Amino acid sequence: MYSEPIFLEPEFKQRIWGGTKLRDYFDYNIPSNITGECWGISAHKNGPSTLKNGPLKGKKLNDVWRENRELFANEQGDTFPLLVKILDANDDLSVQVHPDDEYANQHEHGDLGKTECWYVIDCEVDSHLIVGHHAKTKEEFIAKVESGHWDSLLRKIAIKPGDFFYVPSGTIHAIGKGALILETQQSSDTTYRVYDYDRTDKEGNKRELHVKKSIDVSTIPHVEPNLEQKVIKQEGLVYKMLVSEKYFTVYHYSLAGSVKMNRDYRYLLMSVFKGNGSVIIEGKEFPFCKGDHFIIPSTINEFELNGETELIVSHTTA
Repeated sequence: MYSEPIFLEPEFKQRIWGGTKLRDYFDYNIPSNITGECWGISAHKNGPSTLKNGPLKGKKLNDVWRENRELFANEQGDTFPLLVKILDANDDLSVQVHPDDEYANQHEHGDLGKTECWYVIDCEVDSHLIVGHHAKTKEEFIAKVESGHWDSLLRKIAIKPGDFFYVPSGTIHAIGKGALILETQQSSDTTYRVYDYDRTDKEGNKRELHVKKSIDVSTIPHVEPNLEQKVIKQEGLVYKMLVSEKYFTVYHYSLAGSVKMNRDYRYLLMSVFKGNGSVIIEGKEFPFCKGDHFIIPSTINEFELNGETELIVSHTTA
């Protein structure tokens, strides 16, 4: 039986809006000074994580999902359902929207839709997000998009470290310059850009926009989610349930000391963004530090966490 956490080597993505915070904050070995994304826990074909330890060391997570489903409680589905990223917005990201499962399946070759959520790890004093819009009708939305009245259309929100946002499919959104965000999402790489500030790459080319599809899938008018968040203290752990919805349940863990835990769900995804600690399983200690991503597989029923650390933890909701 697999009796250790599954530590993962991230994949990195260079983006026109990326920077160096993934190196500066987490000490990652990034490929360039425009590195925008760390895919920390990913089995997506566009960037699967690599296992760093255990008997399956060196294998890609998508292959492990396909060949070793017992590690995931034999959960059904062809696709590992979740993807955990860290995003460095050295510049504003495009204003975008993601389709739901039905639209993506029909228009994106059977891909999943994309519902996501964001935890603000760090940000500059004047950083902001765009979450939603002010249009009351589809006609008003289209008119403002076509005329470029972005300031009156887009819903801009100032942010600070520790803020959390739930972004269901259909939500117009953008991450603003200076934000370092941990994102938990469906395992999808489908994005429709509605506006990109007329930016060009080094060859002078603008990035592709997807205005028609964006209009098709946008929720109009914007619907503000009502999150029922719970805070629970257990030994040395304070954990807050940030969101629990159809695709995922996400928690913020703040650990000061130790806590014994039962794995109450099929498997747990854990991303460390502050401090360090260890997982103890059957008396064996597995250390972790800031920037580590790991999975507690379904073959482990009891474990202990020890240290001074903060993590974002998630699992599929069922």
